[in-house]
Amino acid sequence: MRWLAALLVLLLFAGPAAADELRPVSIQFEQAAGQQWRLSWKQPLSSPADDELLVPTLPRGCRMVGQPARDLAALALVGRAEVACAGRVEGGEIGWPALAGNADAIVRIAPAGRPVQVYRLTTEAPTARIAAKPESLQVWRSYFRIGVIHILEGWDHLLFVIALVLLVARPWPVVKAATAFTVAHSLTLAAVTLGVTGLPQRPVEVLIALSIVFLAVELAKGERETLARRLPWVVAFVFGLLHGFGFAGALREIGLPEGEVPAALVSFNLGVEAGQLLIIAAVLCLRALVERFAPTVEQAMLRIATYAIGVTGAFWLIERIAA
Repeated sequence: MRWLAALLVLLLFAGPAAADELRPVSIQFEQAAGQQWRLSWKQPLSSPADDELLVPTLPRGCRMVGQPARDLAALALVGRAEVACAGRVEGGEIGWPALAGNADAIVRIAPAGRPVQVYRLTTEAPTARIAAKPESLQVWRSYFRIGVIHILEGWDHLLFVIALVLLVARPWPVVKAATAFTVAHSLTLAAVTLGVTGLPQRPVEVLIALSIVFLAVELAKGERETLARRLPWVVAFVFGLLHGFGFAGALREIGLPEGEVPAALVSFNLGVEAGQLLIIAAVLCLRALVERFAPTVEQAMLRIATYAIGVTGAFWLIERIAA
């Protein structure tokens, strides 16, 4: 009954834990000439019926010229409008009034002839103040935070890293495997972002779910000498290339600030790596505590974790194939 209850809880948990759901609102506010600005935004849709186009809040003294244009994209509405501002926009606030739950928004402000500003909006801070002179590290800081949040809230990447740590177990091999995973997804992420290569997002999501199931099966085999146990860094590198396509899809949803692509790309990847290291450290510490204070339940807890990861990965695999 304990096993059955655990599996049922995981199945219920797997449904809403939609992986790779880094689909924030994206707002672009670009100066055309003088007091004329162009506003564009992408608003993700939770369902096809949810088709009301919302409008960003503009700095005081700015107004839309006419009605905004509206287009339908994949699971999103796209709005565009011309904006006239009476005076300078520095010190004014731009934002998104409809943030709820753990949703967020990315705002890109591009004054003519001056540095681009990028801000992340949250429910706690739904507006951003336009700076007269933005900090030089502003883009780096914003995309670093986005990278950390993506790995911590991207459940499929999270489960893969946890499964990898549980499989390898020992600190030094874990470091090597994690490094291989990082190098691999960094290569893919850079290649896709710079337009060198690419894959359709739906098949990538299916294969990412399959990678989680693969590691869960390897864990379930116990101490048997499998390829993943002998050469974990090779497995981590191969699957890291695949997960890089997933990171690239998330970054494509956010968008990159024009003229700041290298900084945004590197800082996003550093944020992903920082989040990944937090996960690895937490799992290793938790396992060390169990070995020290409750060694008799270690194998039972490992078995529960293995089936939890496997069931969740299998659920995503079936769900994504069906989609």
